[in-house]
Amino acid sequence: MAKDESAKRPQRRRETLLTHGGKAAVAGHDFVNPPIVRGSTVLHANVADMKERSRRYRSDEPGPVNYGMFGTPTHHALFDLMSELECGHRSWAVPSGLAACTMAMMAMLRSGDHVLVSDSAYGPTRRFCIDVLPRYGVQCSFYSATAGREIEALFRPNTRLLWLESPGSLTFEMQDVPALAELARKRGVATGIDNTWATPLYFQPLRCGVDISVHAATKYICGHSDMLMGTVTCNAASWPRLRETVFTFGLTVSPDDAYVALRGLRSLGARLRQHRATAERLIEWLLAQSEVERILYPPLATDPGNALWKRDMTGASGLFGIVLQPNAGGVRLEALVDAVQLFGRGYSWGGHESLLIPVSPERSIVAAPYQGRLFRISAGLEDVDDLIDDLKRGFTALRAA
Repeated sequence: MAKDESAKRPQRRRETLLTHGGKAAVAGHDFVNPPIVRGSTVLHANVADMKERSRRYRSDEPGPVNYGMFGTPTHHALFDLMSELECGHRSWAVPSGLAACTMAMMAMLRSGDHVLVSDSAYGPTRRFCIDVLPRYGVQCSFYSATAGREIEALFRPNTRLLWLESPGSLTFEMQDVPALAELARKRGVATGIDNTWATPLYFQPLRCGVDISVHAATKYICGHSDMLMGTVTCNAASWPRLRETVFTFGLTVSPDDAYVALRGLRSLGARLRQHRATAERLIEWLLAQSEVERILYPPLATDPGNALWKRDMTGASGLFGIVLQPNAGGVRLEALVDAVQLFGRGYSWGGHESLLIPVSPERSIVAAPYQGRLFRISAGLEDVDDLIDDLKRGFTALRAA
């Protein structure tokens, strides 16, 4: 779309974007949803056309691609919508949320660089930083998930990337994203964030000064526990390095998967409202149980991160943690998890089904909190009273263990 045409377009609210965005890439079609366009080889009219498309590819100009790996119209419909939702410059999709995190890091780091990572980052991302990056000459260190301006002392002359995750994985600490991004920017350090919990609907980190926002689209974006995908959205400054990295590694997703993700985005707003409503009912019931010490969920007024959540985010998803009293944890927790019937025991979240698993946070700065007595619920789309009955079954087993 030409710049002057875009300027004339009425400003659309975010949930309207979910329904109507991402269609420019397939302009001219009359389908409600952009159709699936599959293809690898792209035929060119002549040598001049081949050269022109190659030039556009190298200069990152819009226009027809010269090979399927660089995206079909189905891909670009998804990428355009993600960029608009995230208030970013460009977006890309890779085969998993972990791949989105690792590709973003690989794009911004070189041998001799240092990356500073939140101690509450997603476990596999932590292991990539600890086990893989040092093989390529990249140093990694961690900072407290609740750290503020004191992280200034942790920056090194060779720090090139600050990695955020808010709320934190498993323990749900909120970070002051605008303040941390500003500290990094003053030192010429890029920032990246795992934004999966909030989704692009409820938080846009690039508006807060972050350079790269990633999502495990496997979770809420796709929403039906039937595929794996990660997305990366960049500002204009960081996009060329991300683009070069993913194309050099040859990473893309199938047009069929891009279509499924785009279809998932259409219902994201409605699904998230139900996920949150169910989570709040479950939390209300759980807080009335004597075995529960606290709930880890930033929208709760009693949560330490509530003020930051209210300031920065416009909504919440249905994922939260439950901490049991010290005398109710350990092996007994397994009895609760094994007894439930509706809650699935599976390593994911954000799908239509509810999940309940015990979790053990990995930490480098301090010992992992709540060890042996923490479990996590992903509130699905079932009837909440049935889910509460299932939790009653689990707590009965816990008490009898």
